[in-house]
Amino acid sequence: LSTGVRSRLPFTVSTFAGQTPIDGTRAIVYEFVYGTKLGLGELRGRDGLASSIGRAIAAIHALPTSFIADAGLPALSPVEILRSVVSIMDRASATSLVPSALIGRWERAAEDSALWQFAPTVINGTLAADSFLSAQEEVTGVLGWSGLSVGDPARDLHWLLGVRGDATADTAIDAYIRTRGTSDRQLTQRAMLYRELEIAKWLLHGTQ
Repeated sequence: LSTGVRSRLPFTVSTFAGQTPIDGTRAIVYEFVYGTKLGLGELRGRDGLASSIGRAIAAIHALPTSFIADAGLPALSPVEILRSVVSIMDRASATSLVPSALIGRWERAAEDSALWQFAPTVINGTLAADSFLSAQEEVTGVLGWSGLSVGDPARDLHWLLGVRGDATADTAIDAYIRTRGTSDRQLTQRAMLYRELEIAKWLLHGTQ
């Protein structure tokens, strides 16, 4: 993330400061980013912070895709993204451990062409609740950028759907949509699909 790209973000991204040898390996040092980490359950009822998270994700997705290509990072089309999704579905189905009703729902989603008509954007790719640092109900920093790529914006939203029992996810996603002005009507539906497939991937890891 260059200085120019960072200037477009309303939060801080950690910057490499240096490295030093320690006991046959090395310590990597980054500049400190101010803020407090929160668990997923701690977002409940905090509408201000949820809205700030939605705006922060929208800012990531508004970054120019050209710097991703310049850095040699992955840039996937909707067709390539759908192909990877179907691959996970097939692997999960092959275990014979997934309920047939769920397999049927996944298959209908994969066959719904309208669901996969979206504009790929820059995505963080690994967002979770503890990716965000906050202070006074505002996002101050975002950690973890190993999945940076051009892909489906819904991938950065699926983790929000793990907040059960209140409107936290709706608040964050509404703020995201208002900030981006997106017309992607299937965004939340794809996010839910990714949420289910994340669980499937963990279960596949267990069976393997």
